[in-house]
Amino acid sequence: GPLSERPLMEVRLGELHTWISTRNFSPRGLLGAAQRAWSSYCAKYIHVKQGGPAGISMLLAGYCLLSYGWNYQHLKQHRWRKYH
Repeated sequence: GPLSERPLMEVRLGELHTWISTRNFSPRGLLGAAQRAWSSYCAKYIHVKQGGPAGISMLLAGYCLLSYGWNYQHLKQHRWRKYH
């Protein structure tokens, strides 16, 4: 099919720039992409008949990494502070 309808995993490296230029980077387009990503994540890991702890553990690990990234500057300054 056309390049704009292919998923990212089917795009070749030489076609990546052209594929990115066909994406919609407006707020509505980004919101739609986030909703599709969340729906596919839930369909694959959360809403399954025999689910395991993988889906929830990935959410928790992502939250831990994200909160560490947000607080990194504060943690770095606190680490180098001398108390004497």
